Amino acid sequence: MTGGCQCGRVRYEADIEQDDAYFCHCRMCQKATGGFAAAFVQVEYGRLNWLGEPDWYESSPIAKRPFCSACGTPLGFQFKDGGGKADLTLGSFDDPSGFKPVIHAGAESIHEAFLDTRELPRMYSATTESVAKRWNAIGREVPE
Repeated sequence: MTGGCQCGRVRYEADIEQDDAYFCHCRMCQKATGGFAAAFVQVEYGRLNWLGEPDWYESSPIAKRPFCSACGTPLGFQFKDGGGKADLTLGSFDDPSGFKPVIHAGAESIHEAFLDTRELPRMYSATTESVAKRWNAIGREVPE
């Protein structure tokens, strides 16, 4: 599978054997992604190939995170000691649609109201006037 940042400067290939993904709700992941949780896919280090080298920052005394300094896309998480597996952000995959969440990590910081949102109204970008008119004004269709 392939993926990368929003601007395309950082790319990767990952040999993924399963469709498992997970949410991490810890406060560090919330801050690192700006979301209510981070969604990750784990991959063995030997099965991950960076095609464009990411930038890295130490997010805690035990971990570091890859990201793109050009566009700001968070790309993952890994322990500084190299143990475990590499975590790649679900949204950075070119096609994340096949992954399924299997666990909630960092459960001490779960925002319960964001877990089951099936009853909320849904707005689609292509039919949201404030979004669609801006894309149309530059002569482009609304991207997926």
